[in-house]
Amino acid sequence: MTSIPASAGRPVYLKLRDQIAAAILDGTFAEGAMLPSVRAYAAAEAANPLTVAKAYQQFQAEGLVLVQRGVGMFVAHGAAETLRAREREAFLAHEWPEIRARMRRLHLDPMRLLGEGEAV
Repeated sequence: MTSIPASAGRPVYLKLRDQIAAAILDGTFAEGAMLPSVRAYAAAEAANPLTVAKAYQQFQAEGLVLVQRGVGMFVAHGAAETLRAREREAFLAHEWPEIRARMRRLHLDPMRLLGEGEAV
């Protein structure tokens, strides 16, 4: 039995949203920075501009980006921490239980995976 990637079957706009969220979390799109235009991001990702616009609208609705009419969209201050808290909660609720169960089935030692207790 093979595992299906988490992104399988997910709508493209959610995959793009995850990519943008990751870029905010890792600082590629820093707080206060302007996001690429819908057209530019769509071209870079070979996606439909309407799909990118839908992903951007979700961030706007969540208050994670701010729109300045005629200028562009900017990452809101506090967006990274808000995203980090949401991602952490989702990971612990949905992904971690599956990972933990798989580690048990495979007899994987968490300390060995973490490099014998070295800082991660």
